[in-house]
Formats: sequence, C-alpha cells, structure tokens
Amino acid sequence: MDKFVVRGGNKLSGTVRVSGAKNATLELMPAALLAPGVYTFTNTPNIRDVWTMSRLMNSMGVHAELNDGALFLDTRELTSQEAPYEHVKKMRASIHVLGPLVARYGYAKVSLPGGCAWGPRPVDLHLRGLERLGADIELEGGYIVARAKRLKGSTITLDVSSVGATFNLMAAATLAEGTTEIVNAAMEPEVTAAGRLLRKMGANIDGLGTSRIIVEGVTDLKPANETTIPDRIETGTILAAAAMTGGEVTLKGTNPYHLAFVLERLEEAGCSIEVNADEIVLRAPDRLRPVSLATGIYPGFPTDMQAQWTAMMTCADGTTSVTDRIYHDRFSHVPELARLGCDVEVHENTATVRGGTPLTGATVMSTDLRGSVAMVMAGLVAGGETHVLRIYHLDRGYERLEEKLTSLGADIERRKTDEL
Repeated sequence: MDKFVVRGGNKLSGTVRVSGAKNATLELMPAALLAPGVYTFTNTPNIRDVWTMSRLMNSMGVHAELNDGALFLDTRELTSQEAPYEHVKKMRASIHVLGPLVARYGYAKVSLPGGCAWGPRPVDLHLRGLERLGADIELEGGYIVARAKRLKGSTITLDVSSVGATFNLMAAATLAEGTTEIVNAAMEPEVTAAGRLLRKMGANIDGLGTSRIIVEGVTDLKPANETTIPDRIETGTILAAAAMTGGEVTLKGTNPYHLAFVLERLEEAGCSIEVNADEIVLRAPDRLRPVSLATGIYPGFPTDMQAQWTAMMTCADGTTSVTDRIYHDRFSHVPELARLGCDVEVHENTATVRGGTPLTGATVMSTDLRGSVAMVMAGLVAGGETHVLRIYHLDRGYERLEEKLTSLGADIERRKTDEL
C-alpha cells in the first residue's frame, strides 16, 4: 500500500497539462458494448478506475489495452453479459454497462454497485428508467437482472438529475424501437461527451447539454473513435491548491467553459484568472477572501469540488459556509482536516470553516476520492510533514498527481507503507 508524504510551505508555480476526464472515460468505455468492433479513445487517463472498468469488461470477453493515453477496446468477441461482484464492488460506475448490455443483447446481469464508502446513490433511477423502456428487472442474490426482447421508446422523467442514469438510459435508448425522451437529464460535459460518441456510432440523439434529451432508436450501431475531454475536477483541484499556497500556475489542455462556475468563485476569493482556448492561468492573492457556496447540478458548483473548496477556505481570512446539496453526508474529510488544525464544523449538510488558523502536519487518511486530495492540499500549507494514508482512493481519479504537483514546486513523495 502507498501513502503520500507532503512537506508544506512551497508555493505552486509553473505549467502543467491536465489529464483526460475520469467520469467521461467511464461512460465511453461501456458505450463500446453497443456495437461489436475496435475502438480507440485517446487522452485516456491512466488511473485505477479505468483499469477497474477494463478488468470488468475483460471478464466479459472485451480486450482492453492502454498505451500512452490511447485506450484500445475490442468488443468483437463478447462472451458474457454479466458484471460480477468482484469487479463492480470496487467502483459504482460499473453499473454503466447495464443499459448498453440489455439494449444490445437483451440480457444483463450486473452486481449492485460498490465504490466510495459515503452517501446513498440509489440505482432506482436506472432501474425505473429501463422498466419504462420495457425491460423486465429482477434483483437476484445481490444482482440486477434485466431482460428485454427489444427495448421500446418512452418518456422518462428522472426524479434527480443523475449523470449515471442519464447515460445508461440514453445508451439503452439508442437501440430501442421508437422515440425516447429523457426529462430532467443531466447536463454535465461527461454526458455530452458520451452522447457525441454515440452519435459517431450512428445514434440519433438531440438535446445534448440540455435537460431534455431525445433519442430516436436505430437498429444497429458501428464502432467509432473519440478523444476524451479534459478532467474538469482535476483542473479545479490544481487551481484550488495553487490558490491556497499563494502560487501562480498555468493549466494546459483543459476546457475553461466546463469549469465556469468554479472560476467565478476563485475570482471572488481574490484570484486573478486568465482564460484562453484550452488554457487557464491563475494568480493567487496574498490572502484569500472567504467565499461561501453550495454545490448544485451542472453548471453549478460541482459536488466533486466540495472537499477541495473546504480545504482551500481554511486559508481564507474569515468564516465560510460550504453546503453540499447533492450528497448531504459527503464530509468524511472534515475530521481528518481537523487533525491538521483546520477549524471546521459540520451541521447537517453544511460545513462552517473558520479560516486563518496555521496548520500543522499530521497523519491523516480518507475513505473517498475527493477527501483524499483535500488532505494533500491541506498538507501543502501545513508546517512539517503530512502523511496521507489510503491514497488508493486518490489513485482512482488522479493520474500521477504527485508528479504534477512536484513539477509545480510541491514537496511530495509516494512511499510504500504498512499503515492502514
């Protein structure tokens, strides 16, 4: 097992390139199940979640190979329509194979998903939507079993604007008979990216990037290639880390439009932001101003940036409130931040941060992906050494984070450890 050792006090300064988006990749890959053939997805991040999805698809007979950012998938010889528990328990996004499998093969057996240890993320939206498309759904021994001779188009209104459910239902509807309307669809860039791939494959989809997606079903699809969009959460994470260290960074290969709300909040905190076509330049102020906010569905402030913003606000002059309206219990990072001296108090779904208190290095751990990186960020400004345990959570979504931060001047190293 690995850990990070972070020695605080260095400003982040320099230029770094952002990796491809984890969440987009985890939708592009299952989409390849809709049409047998060979696919190439460039700008794919080399992270744990991509390998988990690769192993899951490999168990179905898919050949997956990742070389220097190019992911090759061969789905010509699928041998199984089952997603076993041993793979699915490691990552909630594994449920993304459900819609493509039942649409293409009329059958899917997918284990109920696992993943991060916080928050209810019910699969009901996926299941009710597939039932609206005519699938027969049963739960058997911890597995979702879906059957349908051919799905039929329908109107599906999502109770919650869910990225995963929107993808699953949009993908399933591509091969359904007739027209499907998804109301209250997720508008996130990752959904739009998956929809663009499906269009290249021959799907008839309108309304991408809006809350109303219309899919006119076709009889078959063909393989296609795609370039993965930049990871907007990695972009926001590095910008926030630079801001709290008082640094100046240039991020290349990103998409500022996907992060507009976060950039506006950084400017409110006193940061200078310059935006070019695929580049963001941030210059931090001498002292950050406190900026309170609440997470929301896209294009609002991402829940996946909530932990990072909480950590950043510990360096602001004043008191801040950070409310998570998406996942009310996503605050497992707060007790660990307190070990470093952060003055943060949680009541219901709001964290109150009293900034300006000097931080001191300590040993911390996390139970989820974004909480892990919040510990690293706090360690960048803490005195002494901060040891961040269980970074396998962080490795799920960040590609070579320690190398990127080191290139910007951070003092951080990866070490083997027996600590749990």
